[in-house]
Amino acid sequence: MDQIRSIFWVLSVLLLLFSGAKAEDENVIQALVTFMDTLVPGNMPNIPNWGWNTSSDPCTSKWVGIICDKDNKTVKNIVLEKLNLSGTVDFDSVCPEITNCKKLTHLFLSGNRFSGKIPDSITELPNLKRIVISNNKFSNELPDFSKITSLLTFLAQNNQLTGPLPRFNYNQLQDFNVANNNFNGPVPDDTGRFDANSFAGNPQLCGNKLSVPCPVKKKKKKSKFRDFVFYGGYVILGFIIVVLIALLVFKKMKTHDHEKSDPPMKNSPDSGRSSGSRNSRPRSEFSITSVESGGVSTSMVVLSSPVVNGLRFEDLLRAPAELIGRGKHGSLYKVKPDGGCPIVVKRIKDWKISRDEFKKRMMKIDGVKHPNVLPLVAYYSSKQEKLLVYEYQQNGSLFRLLHESQNGQMFDWGSRLSFASSIATALAFMHQELQADLIPHGNLKSSNILLKNNMEPCISEYGLMPIDHPDPDQTSDRTTISTFKIDVYAFGVVLLELLTGKPVQDNGSGLAKWVSSVVKEEWTGEVFDKALIVEGASEERMVGLLQVALKCVNTSMPPSMAEVAAMVSSLKEEEERSMTSSDP
Repeated sequence: MDQIRSIFWVLSVLLLLFSGAKAEDENVIQALVTFMDTLVPGNMPNIPNWGWNTSSDPCTSKWVGIICDKDNKTVKNIVLEKLNLSGTVDFDSVCPEITNCKKLTHLFLSGNRFSGKIPDSITELPNLKRIVISNNKFSNELPDFSKITSLLTFLAQNNQLTGPLPRFNYNQLQDFNVANNNFNGPVPDDTGRFDANSFAGNPQLCGNKLSVPCPVKKKKKKSKFRDFVFYGGYVILGFIIVVLIALLVFKKMKTHDHEKSDPPMKNSPDSGRSSGSRNSRPRSEFSITSVESGGVSTSMVVLSSPVVNGLRFEDLLRAPAELIGRGKHGSLYKVKPDGGCPIVVKRIKDWKISRDEFKKRMMKIDGVKHPNVLPLVAYYSSKQEKLLVYEYQQNGSLFRLLHESQNGQMFDWGSRLSFASSIATALAFMHQELQADLIPHGNLKSSNILLKNNMEPCISEYGLMPIDHPDPDQTSDRTTISTFKIDVYAFGVVLLELLTGKPVQDNGSGLAKWVSSVVKEEWTGEVFDKALIVEGASEERMVGLLQVALKCVNTSMPPSMAEVAAMVSSLKEEEERSMTSSDP
């Protein structure tokens, strides 16, 4: 929000989206002129072609500070910068009836000399999202802003506001600051999302994060009966815990006796994991509990790769293993065998597939090569679990690049679009080559898109998810489309992640619903990552990529990955042509 305050430090942006009204409508023009008369009564700025009069049109006459829609018919923004405006903001003149301003979304009034009270009527605007009134002389109490369920930003620092802080939807707010006012009483933010700097400079405010703690209310003395019930509950709970512990100990003792009666498994990799020697090296965390006949050394299949040349399964067990990821389908370890390069081992449990079927699947995937798909270098299969070995990628994942600190490294629009094109092309290629075998990726997400040494993206863990298929003899085109639809949806979520900069939870359905609802309400600009907006990325091509993403997450009629790759590639080519033509 520092960038917003520096750009709009006077009267920044007031979005006026009148319900169906055109700019040339007399009521709209009169409301705008009345609004300006209130700000600077009888003293219009001496600026050429100023406008702001009832004899001209805001759009066609191009009033100073007025921005209209692309059809030049409807007033969209008011931008009045560094004009030293003062007075009382007359909301009633801009909104003769509150229903005329239902689409008002932004109110920026920072860095002026405005005074008076923020009217209660502002809380009746259902779509208001950004309020910035900092660095003015507003006074009196604030209205109850918890009524505005869409509010994302409230900045009111450096004013003369008084009274208790009203309740806001703190869980939803992205930016909040009321420092340097005259508020009193407790801070109602029980989420802890905003630090003391957001409330500083209000000597009569109290709270956990402030220098002034709130007084503790004295508890009333409890009756003896209430004490008896309270402590009696603890006694009963303690008794239940003791019984449960006794049952667990008894069960463990029975299991131990049963294990003592069974002979140890020959060649079991677990048999030498804990020798008891303090000088022994840390061992791998892999625990192969069911080893088929023939010994573990013959169960490791090493594919053609110099990274793991000569690697044996015993080498994995001896090498230290660092857990770097855990999910509901398995765990991920970083392993460095003696004298070898670091590798990554994916451990999958409870995949009900025979060794022969698993081998066929791995060999088919290994037979399809693409520069943006991380190749499998070795695998192991037992009845209990499967291990897949990949080359370690030290530059991390797309998830880290988007959401974690990158030491000032900027992930700009051109790079994001290039990533999207490379991923889409690689995924479309894999779908085409493995279509007959019905092998999709199955678990595509930003954490499974890694960065190679040249910072090019590569898709990892392709085909490691069990997918239920019908009888191959009864496979139809409809079945093929349904099988690969899961990857199309997942790629759409990755696109939304690139465009919004928001992390994804679960399968991304929450992010997809939020974006769809925002676009439906015609607030498309609110979807995009602020970093892209500040960068000045092409809105046209961002909207184009957003439309592709929404098609992908449309579960009823999604496109194929080949169609998606073509659309994203076209946007990338447009971006490259635009960059070339803009070069001096």
